[in-house]
Amino acid sequence: MSTPHNQAPEGAFTKTVLMPGDPLRAKFIAENFLTDVVQVNSVRNMLGYTGYYKGKKVSVMGSGMGMPSIGIYSHELYSFYGVEKIIRIGTCGAYAPECKVFDLILAEGACTNSNWAHQFALPGVLSAIADFDMLMDAYKIAKDNNMNVHVGNILSSDIFYNDQESVWKKWAKLGCLGVEMESYALYTTAANLHKKALCILTVSDSFITHEETTPEQRQTSFKDMMKVALEVAIKD
Repeated sequence: MSTPHNQAPEGAFTKTVLMPGDPLRAKFIAENFLTDVVQVNSVRNMLGYTGYYKGKKVSVMGSGMGMPSIGIYSHELYSFYGVEKIIRIGTCGAYAPECKVFDLILAEGACTNSNWAHQFALPGVLSAIADFDMLMDAYKIAKDNNMNVHVGNILSSDIFYNDQESVWKKWAKLGCLGVEMESYALYTTAANLHKKALCILTVSDSFITHEETTPEQRQTSFKDMMKVALEVAIKD
């Protein structure tokens, strides 16, 4: 089996797939956390791997940047490869003062400024939410390991360099903890296909303090997020 964006054969992916945006982060996870690793995809350099974590089989694959990209890869994994759960592990900019750089945010729900849900022709606005069981598992794992973790709503934006520089404050006023670019598409794709999804984010920068991480840190240093996702992935 293959798709226009995935060369993996049938059965190459496990039922749960971790999806970092950066394919090099997928490579880092495969090389540093998994054993007996097999690379299963390299189309467009969107690297995918399957290996073992604590004796259980786990897959990890990049999603690229933005809702169109994760929409493609998540749809194909859910629809053509038998994947049941996707855990996005990504970065976000913090809107809330309590969310510090390197803290974790579990996206209970995702707002958006995107037209993504237009495809469903709904007579209203779709709320995009995480799978509750995976959310609770991730929260417990993070707390048990003394990680700084926050749970709440986030914004999935189509815009990185926004010409309206202070518009983020409107989202922050309504309780959005931070901003990223993929979760709304993942959550709605999962809902449409009756699958499960969770977004675990590491705060890479703050809109309030203007502190930010380096590209190298974003690629390799967010190990708390990776560990939480892997532990959730292997739960029965």
